[in-house]
Amino acid sequence: MPSRPHLPPVSDLLHGSRQSWRWFRFWMPAEGETLRMGRIVCICAAVGVLAGLMAIWFFSMIEWVRVYALEGLGRITLPAAAGEIAIAHTPELRYTLLERIHPALATSFAGFVRLLLPAVGALLACLLARRFAPSAGGHGTDTVIAAYHHSATNIPVAVAPVKVLASSLVIGTGGSAGAEGPITQIGAACGAFVGRTLHLSLYERRVLLAAGMAAGIGAIFRAPMAGALFSAEVLYRGFDLEGDVLIPSMVASTISYMTFACVFGWEPLFSTPHELFAAPPRFVCYTCLAFLIAAAVRFNILFFRQTEIVFRRLALPPWSKPAIGGLLVGAIGLCFPQILSSGYGYIQQTLQANAEVLASPAFLPNAILVLFALGALKAVATAFTVGSGGAGGMLGPALFSGAMYGAGCGALFATLFPGLGLSLSNCAMLGMAGYLTAAVRTPLAAILMVSEFTGNHGLLLPAMWVCGLSFLLSPGWTLYRSQVRDRDSSPAHLRRHASLRHDVSVHVKRRKRRR
Repeated sequence: MPSRPHLPPVSDLLHGSRQSWRWFRFWMPAEGETLRMGRIVCICAAVGVLAGLMAIWFFSMIEWVRVYALEGLGRITLPAAAGEIAIAHTPELRYTLLERIHPALATSFAGFVRLLLPAVGALLACLLARRFAPSAGGHGTDTVIAAYHHSATNIPVAVAPVKVLASSLVIGTGGSAGAEGPITQIGAACGAFVGRTLHLSLYERRVLLAAGMAAGIGAIFRAPMAGALFSAEVLYRGFDLEGDVLIPSMVASTISYMTFACVFGWEPLFSTPHELFAAPPRFVCYTCLAFLIAAAVRFNILFFRQTEIVFRRLALPPWSKPAIGGLLVGAIGLCFPQILSSGYGYIQQTLQANAEVLASPAFLPNAILVLFALGALKAVATAFTVGSGGAGGMLGPALFSGAMYGAGCGALFATLFPGLGLSLSNCAMLGMAGYLTAAVRTPLAAILMVSEFTGNHGLLLPAMWVCGLSFLLSPGWTLYRSQVRDRDSSPAHLRRHASLRHDVSVHVKRRKRRR
């Protein structure tokens, strides 16, 4: 029988004997390891602070543009999510001359302004990006993934401020896009800036790139753990995870979240009724929801890819294509204003009690059909906005479509099977998690993200089921072209393994020569 380790007596610990000092040093890391750990924490914390400050500026810019453009000029008020704080009041902009001529004429002119606003915002954003930072166009996340795999970590510093201004113009004027795509590129630019300033190695700069991406997601969604997992999962479309970036991403995401929350509060982004899963028969409905989500994601990706091809082949000046896409979005927004901007306020409405959702004027008269239609139209409008070259993200619209499909599926099954007691808010949350999993191939991050930014952890079991099925039902389908299958397919890892093999072969040859 093995002997138990000898523990020093308490008297030796108090008097500092040599035995107690040896036992104390057993639990302490080596001196070099301590310095290395402290260095990583400090560098990632610096990236988190920078990304948090940029997220504060970015969120504020979106709100200011939205208030003055959509609410002031367009005379349309979009609902806000429970965790969103109003930082500006709607200005009193009146069309005095038109109101004197005819009151209805002023209302018609406001509708005409709403039609043109997304086009004007996309045009200004495109001109700004092409003039100061051409790489700041598009949705951002795909650019960061490509930079990670191909070791192109020298992201210009100008990308961060230009991306803030360009994406604020697109989202604030009604473009159907989210803030997470731009903030990933902004956070990655912060990581690249820190790595370049400190003259770090290529491997360390790649890690900081992913840590900055996690810091941006953790701040803007107020989901630090999900942000860290997202940066490790989104790099691959298969069953793989980038473990090297996980701990640095946790540090950067935590600091970034605390920086952002000190200004905008510590509440989750959405408010939901806290309900627990306690009915296994509902898994049949959740299985149908997963199949619906997988089919909807395929439609979304196919339409987005075809939209990109059509706009790329148009024989028009590059600056005019985002304006055309914005004009199409404005036309859809005249009939369905719910698809304008990020749409987080309408996601919040699907997360309320069943009676409130079904009785809301935004979804009457045919609530179920309207919910499904809004999910599809959001995908179409996002394809027009981002596929034409607009600066915006696709993760927020994916959450919107998932919430609408989930709430619609929940309303349908609640009507057909009232005895199951299905909750629309629960189905909307599961729809968001499943849609995010199938669209960007991040099942673990999707489960945690929806739980974190709703503050509801009671649906982890059905979320695992829906996300797992959604992932398996959509193999090879992803919104991000730059994702590779796994670590062995990444060019960065191939170069690293080739370098290691070269070093080993050189070492072996030297040993043979010595012999």
